[in-house]
Amino acid sequence: MIRTVATAPFDGQKPGTSGLRKKVPVFQQPNYVENFVQSVFDSLSDFEGETLVVGGDGRFYNREAIQKVIKMAAAAGFGRVMVGKGGILSTPAASCVIRKHGAFGGIILSASHNPGGPHGDFGIKYNIGNGGPAPEKITDAIFARTKTISEYRIADVPDVDLDRLGITRVANMVVDVIDPVEDYAELMASLFDFEAIRALFAGGFTMRFDAMSAVTGPYAKAIIEGTLGAPAGTVINAEPLPDFGGHHPDPNLVHAKDLFNLMMGSEAPDLGAASDGDGDRNLIIGRGRFVTPSDSLALIAANAHLAPGYKGGIAGIARSMPTSGAADRVADKLGIKCYETPTGWKFFGNLLDVGLATICGEESAGTGSNHVREKDGLWAVLMWLNILAARGESVDAIVVDYWRGYGRNYYTRHDYEEIDASAAEGLIADLRARLASLPGQSFGGLAVERADDFAYDDPVDGSMTTKQGLRIFFEGGSRIVYRLSGTGTAGATLRVYIERFEGDPARQDQDPQVALADLIAISRSLPDIAGRTGRTEPDVIT
Repeated sequence: MIRTVATAPFDGQKPGTSGLRKKVPVFQQPNYVENFVQSVFDSLSDFEGETLVVGGDGRFYNREAIQKVIKMAAAAGFGRVMVGKGGILSTPAASCVIRKHGAFGGIILSASHNPGGPHGDFGIKYNIGNGGPAPEKITDAIFARTKTISEYRIADVPDVDLDRLGITRVANMVVDVIDPVEDYAELMASLFDFEAIRALFAGGFTMRFDAMSAVTGPYAKAIIEGTLGAPAGTVINAEPLPDFGGHHPDPNLVHAKDLFNLMMGSEAPDLGAASDGDGDRNLIIGRGRFVTPSDSLALIAANAHLAPGYKGGIAGIARSMPTSGAADRVADKLGIKCYETPTGWKFFGNLLDVGLATICGEESAGTGSNHVREKDGLWAVLMWLNILAARGESVDAIVVDYWRGYGRNYYTRHDYEEIDASAAEGLIADLRARLASLPGQSFGGLAVERADDFAYDDPVDGSMTTKQGLRIFFEGGSRIVYRLSGTGTAGATLRVYIERFEGDPARQDQDPQVALADLIAISRSLPDIAGRTGRTEPDVIT
């Protein structure tokens, strides 16, 4: 019943905490999924008889890959697989299920916010027993194994019916098809004042939540329209589709433009929100007011005590280095520490596991807390609903009040997507070589105070992570950051982050692109982006 299949090393690439991401046709190659899954299992130990959680975001090839994972888990010796009905589990829900049921770990099939469909993106990643992404020692071992693998093992059995709740057996292993929403919804009810939010909706509060034809649709329908009583139609694009309806499921101002336009118009509801392909990112827009992810993190931290799950206060805040310094100001006022980490949720996980931080966030619209070990898009939306219900004010009023009290960190991110990888790497290498010479120089009338290549000394495990982003600080506290992103599957994405602090309330309501115009010009000319990449404008501005 267990079949051993001869195979060969493959181009697995180093998976990282985001997992292995490739185009769908690559994963459809014979033995490709099997080779990677076997490499994962070969890099683990002591899981005989243990539970493995499996699920994904419903994108194209999700069901086929899940069948392979289940059969290989049986061959590897796992005792139980918990899989979401229809193969569905949002990334934060998978973390929730792993933690609640004491699972050994989980395999999540997703390429996050990347496009889906037959020619779109696909991904597989492994999460450990705390519910978070695998640490580097495991991803390194997986990568090493992909280069030496010679066989994989799989149970030669029929496919499991993923659309029927309940227990079946595959070889000697139990397969439990679970309601993908139940455990997650129960956790959310323990954190937020659902009674107050129900009263908010009952009082006429209006909302539009765009699930982007991705995985959070079933969760938002069940919680927002079901438990919380929002009117039917509050959640749109609620059915997860294999190609996300032909759209790019990234909740930013380009790919969620219809929602943004609605919220800036005369018929805007009180709150607009969205989440991404696998449910770990969020977008928050009030009537006439877009809330940047960096400001949202700071506002959530400042108001978290209004939610029952955080009424005792928060232990600390953690933000990724490219995220604005807004959260640092909140931490200072609360008398707690704000940790600046590299991009990647595993760094937050270390801090959360030992109680050093409670609220975490990344500028790329990923926000979360110690309730799971992944960023959580719907959690952020529910937190905002809790804050709005408790304060009885509009999103705009809350944001402006925050700026008056803490100052405003004008902030923007410019993405140059799918540029030639060698050109992007050359740009970064050249700028890195120039860093030491930049302090004291002036660009556009702004003097460089210091420049560095961000490195992080983890206070929990003592590891050192280097080359995490080139930072250029100007007099007065402004900064520009340059990073190459590893979340795409074609070419390279150059991300440029521009920030300036403004403490004067009379100057806090400008358009960020206007307030940062001089720094934006410097961000392009200093490394000669146009000359090196051929791009004169970014593809996405947030």
